[in-house]
Amino acid sequence: MELTELLLESIGTLAVNKLRTGLAILGIVIGIGSVIALVSLGQATQQSIQNQIQSLGANLLTISPSAQQNGAVRGAIGGGTTLTLEDAKAIETSPQVTSVLNVSPEVQSRKQVTTGTNNTNTQIIGATPAYASVHKITMATGAFITQRDVDSVAKVAVIGPQVVTDLFGDGATPIGQTLRISGQTYTIAGITTSKGGSGFQNQDDIIIIPLSTAQKQLMGVDYLNSIALEAKSSDMMTQAENEVGYLLLARHKLNTPEQADFRIFSQQDILNTANATTGMFTSLLSGIAAISLLVGGIGIMNIMLVTVTERTREIGLRKALGAKKNTITTQFLAESIMLTFTGGVIGILLGILTSFIISRLLGSLFIVSPSAIALAFVVSAAIGILFGWYPARKASEMQPIEALRYE
Repeated sequence: MELTELLLESIGTLAVNKLRTGLAILGIVIGIGSVIALVSLGQATQQSIQNQIQSLGANLLTISPSAQQNGAVRGAIGGGTTLTLEDAKAIETSPQVTSVLNVSPEVQSRKQVTTGTNNTNTQIIGATPAYASVHKITMATGAFITQRDVDSVAKVAVIGPQVVTDLFGDGATPIGQTLRISGQTYTIAGITTSKGGSGFQNQDDIIIIPLSTAQKQLMGVDYLNSIALEAKSSDMMTQAENEVGYLLLARHKLNTPEQADFRIFSQQDILNTANATTGMFTSLLSGIAAISLLVGGIGIMNIMLVTVTERTREIGLRKALGAKKNTITTQFLAESIMLTFTGGVIGILLGILTSFIISRLLGSLFIVSPSAIALAFVVSAAIGILFGWYPARKASEMQPIEALRYE
């Protein structure tokens, strides 16, 4: 039987019972569409997280305190009070640290902020002018904190665009106006350019005030929550981590890295953790969606078995007229593959459309994975072959006499 004749006959057979054919295809459509949509959304989420982390600063190292108990049990990261402003100044001025470009000592705390009748709970960051360089902050309007602000313990604030929206409304430019943080009045000196993002670490939802003001007036602390460093280049990240680490060990009178009361994280460490988390989440969702493919494949096998039963006399007549086993097997296998291939194409289109709609509704990135599409084609073909082979083989094994007598 020629290929064209085989395809035309398969189409004609499938078109006889359109509802059954449609239901068989639907299972594959849902399975393939779900896999592509979930993989695309997972990759878009992963890329969005990467963009947000990278927007925090280039070649970034972050030093966080970690408390110790009984000399061995390490406490929560950021929970200690072992970092000081003198540590940051030592890193900046020490001749043994040659790979660090900028140093940003920082304290952070979430506070309630009010202005007029509006209020919001946001992240307050006490910083120096170096914060803008290390974290790649640019100003939409106004000016960033100056060294004079830090020296004079000035009550000025640089706010993110999300804070502007929450307190003053969309499109407002509240330069020179005031806001209150824990009952203290601060004058708005500038508004940062939007970086995008959401969640607890949204870089648009922050207020930056002078470090001295945060420590002495607002939070009443003499330690730092973190020290952010900008290495001179990405190739010097490891060198910077080693130089700073050994300097702090010496300053804190510790003998070995195992005794360190601080931890140093690189931007790549954070990226790797985020990628591992989102990758696992995407794999989990894809695995759930793959169950739909399995169900769809079983559905196709069941329908093909029903078809074999209904066409028993036809099969017997063909074999009586000299049709070979291979011809019968190929016929039913072709019908099964045609079902899954059609469902695969429709599923791919549906998956792309679904991920596009969801990305627009959520305002996230729209990413279509070529590997997911290629996998969908392979899987749809494999389902057609695997789940179509048994019914096709069953049809080809029938004895002509028994098939012709079948009622």
